[in-house]
Amino acid sequence: MSGHVTTAHERGVTTLALDAPASRNALSAALVAELSTALAECGKDRAVRAVVLTHTGNTFSAGADLKAPPNPYTFVSLLRQIVELSKPVVARVTGHVRAGGLGLLAACDVAVAGPEADFALSEVRIGVAPSVISLTLLPRLEPRAAARYYLTGERFDAAEAARIGLVTLAPDDVDTSLTAILDGMRRASPRGLAEAKRLVTARVLEMFERDAEDLVQRSASLFASAEAREGMTAFLERRDPVWVL
Repeated sequence: MSGHVTTAHERGVTTLALDAPASRNALSAALVAELSTALAECGKDRAVRAVVLTHTGNTFSAGADLKAPPNPYTFVSLLRQIVELSKPVVARVTGHVRAGGLGLLAACDVAVAGPEADFALSEVRIGVAPSVISLTLLPRLEPRAAARYYLTGERFDAAEAARIGLVTLAPDDVDTSLTAILDGMRRASPRGLAEAKRLVTARVLEMFERDAEDLVQRSASLFASAEAREGMTAFLERRDPVWVL
């Protein structure tokens, strides 16, 4: 792959790196399309036992690209594609994760975040809400923590992300922890992995079936609102929106 996603392969593990550091790996239509294509290729390739999703630069993903966003249905399809892929997807995070990037992270089966990582559901600060990404976030997060971070947009660190269920591990050395996880997957049979993944993702997929359309419509309504226009304009102009007290 070239452009917004780079690919490497070693001993049955394909690493897909979000590679648009100039935009902080914002989820543009182009990046979402490239990642979807790369995942589909991994799904068809019998040589791939597992997928690692990581990033270049100091940001895993800054969330939706406000200048060139994907169609919300396309983004929902990407999240579902990760959840339904017959191979486990393991996130490797060593930087910032914001807004829609948390939804991408939560779609992964295992997530390992280093001490440099931090997280924020910043949607409320630009006049919208974490609508579509709730499909992957709410089945994973501890409910009280979800309420706090949905409502405040506060930043939190990797240890807190592990405590509330957003990530699996928050070690000092990300790659040492990943080695043990990936070696375990290399020892697993392809069918065993696929069937085990179906068991642990069933609850997430139930939410897609029940709520995806409603959340897409809510997201579209919010992004079309006057508050969202003010919030996004303020963000791009690096100023506080008018509602800040």
